[in-house]
Amino acid sequence: MLRRSLLMILLVFSLLASACGAASAPGGGGELLVVATMPVVSDVVRQVGGDFVRVETLLPIGGDVHQYVPRPQDSVMVSKARLIFAHGAGLETFLEPILENAGAKDRLIEVARDVPLIKFEGAESEHQGEQQAMHEHGFDPHTWLDPNNVMIWADTIAEALSQADPAHASVYRKNAEACKAQLKELDTWIREQVAQIPPERRKLVTDHRAYGYFAQRYGFEQIGAVLPSFSTEAAPSAQELAALEQAIRSYGVPVIFVEEIGNRALAEQIARDTGVRLVQLYHDLGPAGSEADTYLKFMRYNVTQIVQGLK
Repeated sequence: MLRRSLLMILLVFSLLASACGAASAPGGGGELLVVATMPVVSDVVRQVGGDFVRVETLLPIGGDVHQYVPRPQDSVMVSKARLIFAHGAGLETFLEPILENAGAKDRLIEVARDVPLIKFEGAESEHQGEQQAMHEHGFDPHTWLDPNNVMIWADTIAEALSQADPAHASVYRKNAEACKAQLKELDTWIREQVAQIPPERRKLVTDHRAYGYFAQRYGFEQIGAVLPSFSTEAAPSAQELAALEQAIRSYGVPVIFVEEIGNRALAEQIARDTGVRLVQLYHDLGPAGSEADTYLKFMRYNVTQIVQGLK
């Protein structure tokens, strides 16, 4: 009995030591453990953190940030992390209870906090109250669809990592600069690709209104969306669907761009009614080994699909 009691005590101390050491900084002999909310945020944190940071992600690949339901293990994961990187701008509505349960509000870093947000162009619709309850003041939260915004993310991430781990601050800043250089190259490439589309054909119809930053940067117009909202939880009315079909016909839009998490059945019905094609885009990173498993590949894939669909 005594031996069993001693073993139990040793086991408890071992678990406590493991938990206390899980968030140790690299200067203390281990990687800096951080949590990111979404795969796209995780990818940029990994680029900036490099070898000194281990990133865990809450939202699985293919998950919908608008409909994510936290798991019990999420609070445990967050409680062990030195920093929690979220997109911000009101996007991760699921995060608040996790931070509360884990006592981690003071470790939250919103990577889009310094990005100039654009007003959601559909905020005046009947969905205004619903969406403003979900997102801050009716602003479009999909900032990553313009790589210039992700450059701002990189600086924010480098600053946060440097404060948490000053011993490697110069590495984080150097990694951020390298990341930003790649993003500048991506921005130039996107402009070159978009130039293939005649200006009058740069009309976007998507499954939900997620492309405001992309449209603003690269000279597109969002004609409409299957879901008249920047959330996949919205439900269109019959009048809104009729107006969308009329807009597709009026502008001669040839395709509807749908993400893998969108309402495919509704988009297919509109495509049949209007005689247009569906073209799939990614809303976030794709599975490992796919054509969209990093941010750079994700953007190149989506832009290629958009250009081929509209030119």
